[in-house]
Amino acid sequence: MDVWDNGFWSKLDKLVATSSLKIDRPRGSTHPRYPSFFYPLDYGYLENTLACDGGGIDVWVGSLSQRRITGVICTVDLEKRDAEVKILLGCTPKEAREILAIHNSGPQSAIWVEHPDVQCTMVDQASES
Repeated sequence: MDVWDNGFWSKLDKLVATSSLKIDRPRGSTHPRYPSFFYPLDYGYLENTLACDGGGIDVWVGSLSQRRITGVICTVDLEKRDAEVKILLGCTPKEAREILAIHNSGPQSAIWVEHPDVQCTMVDQASES
């Protein structure tokens, strides 16, 4: 185990594996308060979990066939005065960058943390091509 990991990714994997995913904003739908915003990917939450906003932990679902955690987006919103972690499930690097751009606008700022196993897999796949 990586000294910097402390089991974070395995615990997050377990949380996702033992939770039901509810997609409440399908790809192409509009935001309920901002109708000019269209969701580029499915967006939802893990049922029976708790995020700082009182709802379930947010999840973006990408186009990869394997629905495994590919990273997280950590956000800070000065307008809401909150911070959140959003799980990326089956997201390609391009999709992760698109999601990151969404959360790096206006009063929000965000960082993208790739799952270390995914980084290795993508490097291995690239070297095979």
